[in-house]
Amino acid sequence: MLTLLLQEGADTLPSLAAEEEPVEKTLSLLDLLMSGGLPGQIIILVLFVLLFVAIYIYFERLFAIKAASQMDSNFMNQIKDHVANGNIEAAKILCAQQNSPVSRLTAKGISRIGSPLEDINTAIENSGKLEVYRLEKNVSVLATIAGAGPMIGFLGTVIGMVLAFHQLATSSGQAEMGNLAEGIYTAMTTTVAGLIVGIIAYMGYNHLVVRTDKVVHQMEATAVDFLDMLNEPA
Repeated sequence: MLTLLLQEGADTLPSLAAEEEPVEKTLSLLDLLMSGGLPGQIIILVLFVLLFVAIYIYFERLFAIKAASQMDSNFMNQIKDHVANGNIEAAKILCAQQNSPVSRLTAKGISRIGSPLEDINTAIENSGKLEVYRLEKNVSVLATIAGAGPMIGFLGTVIGMVLAFHQLATSSGQAEMGNLAEGIYTAMTTTVAGLIVGIIAYMGYNHLVVRTDKVVHQMEATAVDFLDMLNEPA
C-alpha cells in the first residue's frame, strides 16, 4: 500500500512541476517605448509630434494635389472654340468654373489676349510659378522631418549610452543590470522611433513630389496648347 502511494506521488510531481513553470512575461510596445526613463520619453514624445505633423501634412497635400489634378478632358477644346469665336468672356467663365491650376493658368493667358505673344508667355510662366508654389506648400517640412527624425533618434542613442556608462562609472564597474537597462532602452527605442518617423516622412515626401510633378506637367502641356492655339493662322 505504501509503495502504491509513493508511486502515485512520484507520478504527480512532474505534473505539478509543469503547472508551476514560470509564465513568459510579454512587453507591450507602449511599455517598451516608456522603458527608457525620462530622457528617452522626452525624445519619444518629440518624435511622436513630428510623426503627427508629417502624417497631417502628407494627407492635406495629397488631397489638395488630387483636387488640383482633376480637369475636364474637354476643357481645352471648349476654350479653343470660345477663343476662335471671339467669345472671350465665355472662356473666362469656363476657367473660373474649373478652378484648378490649369484653368487659372489658361485664364491668365486669356486675359492677355491682344498683347504680344512673348508677353502672354511671360504672364503664363509667372502664373505657373505661383501655382507650383501653392502645390508645394509645406512639402519641404516633410523633407525636414525625414532628415531630422533619425538624427533625433540617434541623439537619444548617444544620451542612452552616456547614461549607461555614467551608471557604470559611478558604481565602480559594479552597476546592476537593471540600472544599465534604462540607458540601453533609451538608446535602442529612440533609434527605432527616429528611423520609423524618418522612413514615413521620406516616403510621403517622395510620393507628393511625384504627384506634384504630374500636375506641373499637365500645366506645361496646357500652356503649350494655349500658345499653339494663338499661333494658329486665323
